[in-house]
Amino acid sequence: MPDSHERLTSSGAPPTVGFQNLVAASPSAFAACFRCDLENRSGPNQPVPTAGRSVDLFEKCYRFEELHQVQATGLYPYFRAIAASDATEVTIQGKRLVMVGSNNYLGLTNHPEVIEAAVHAARKYGSGCTGSRFLNGTLELHEELERRLAQFLRRPACLAFSTGFQACLGVLSAIAGKDDLIFCDRDNHASIIDGTRLSFAKTIKYHHNDMADLEEKLSLAPEDKGKLIVADGVFSMLGDIVKLPKMSELAKRFGARVLLDDAHAFGVLGAHGRGTAEHFGLERETDLVMGTFSKSLASIGGFAAGEFDVIQWLKHKSRSLIFSASLPPASTAGVIAALDIIEREPQRRTALWRNAEKMRRGLQSLGFDTGLSETPVVPVVLGDREFTFRFWRALFDRGVFTNPVCSPAVPAGCDLLRTSYMATHTDAQLDFVLEQFAAVLREMGPTPRSRSGGAAIAATR
Repeated sequence: MPDSHERLTSSGAPPTVGFQNLVAASPSAFAACFRCDLENRSGPNQPVPTAGRSVDLFEKCYRFEELHQVQATGLYPYFRAIAASDATEVTIQGKRLVMVGSNNYLGLTNHPEVIEAAVHAARKYGSGCTGSRFLNGTLELHEELERRLAQFLRRPACLAFSTGFQACLGVLSAIAGKDDLIFCDRDNHASIIDGTRLSFAKTIKYHHNDMADLEEKLSLAPEDKGKLIVADGVFSMLGDIVKLPKMSELAKRFGARVLLDDAHAFGVLGAHGRGTAEHFGLERETDLVMGTFSKSLASIGGFAAGEFDVIQWLKHKSRSLIFSASLPPASTAGVIAALDIIEREPQRRTALWRNAEKMRRGLQSLGFDTGLSETPVVPVVLGDREFTFRFWRALFDRGVFTNPVCSPAVPAGCDLLRTSYMATHTDAQLDFVLEQFAAVLREMGPTPRSRSGGAAIAATR
């Protein structure tokens, strides 16, 4: 088990600037550093045009001083380089930490069969395909993977992409056109949001998992427009599951198609791990399923599965497929091996859910708010950015790796530590994590979330 260790900056040296000093000197610095560009914006880092002087496009980059200020506090949590990993534990700057910030749900990234399959494929096909699927980059291995996934998902056809992000971009931009409407959950993953932007369709956002709001917006849509409802199966920050039964009912009533992104549901939900639609018994009512290979399938890449004619359309219309180099042989073979294990070892899914329930109950018993979680994604909602980053740093120092998430990725005042669990975590590791959460809470006192009364996250969306 990792030992507690001295607080380090990213360079290995003790922090030189206090967090409060940073806030006092520049109240907006910390917030500006971590603001995601989810919308076009202008702000303090944007160059201000001056009459008679041209603006250097890179000026905002040179003025990005907030980043260095935050790094100097020792509280900067991102791009932490991992020196070694055995999935449930990692080594960073010579220190061992229990990893509860990974999406390696079934613990297959270090499985010997997955590794051996990847090595064998690299020796047979080389390190890469040096071309797109459309031209010289399709291997028999790719087609084998697509057949296997289609069979596993009980879909007529499947198409593999080089990343999950590219799958979202390629499917949405190809399937919806200028005369169509996309109904999009406000909490959908960034890859879905960007996919809707690449599409020429009009995007209509509805409140998070709010089927009454979706119904209202569908009721206002013209009948002569093609309609697509798109949502995550499991929402990646809050760990809740899409309300698919009501969504399917609305889709049928208003003549819409349903597209689910099962990135966090594949291998996790359903009696056989087929995802959200299997979980609810609504596989026939779900028109298209997307997913990624970078979570339960222990590799990298993505897929779309559905009707044969739809997949053929995507093969010939999806720009992110046609103009990207194809999935490397090693990654492709690793996915096939991981799928073999998922099919023959359902006990991994049982262990995953046992561990997730243990941690959700354990964190709640300590007084933490776990939000809407009902899956192995278990957020710990702390309330504000400063407290969240201090809490993250204290856990890191004690040997626990978590992921801090701040507004606008979550609602303002709902900053959180995103934790996620694996089938291969041991009870000793999970008990250690709970002990460290308890110890840090004793040191830091009540969370801003608990002091404010903890209004439901859903009400803020």
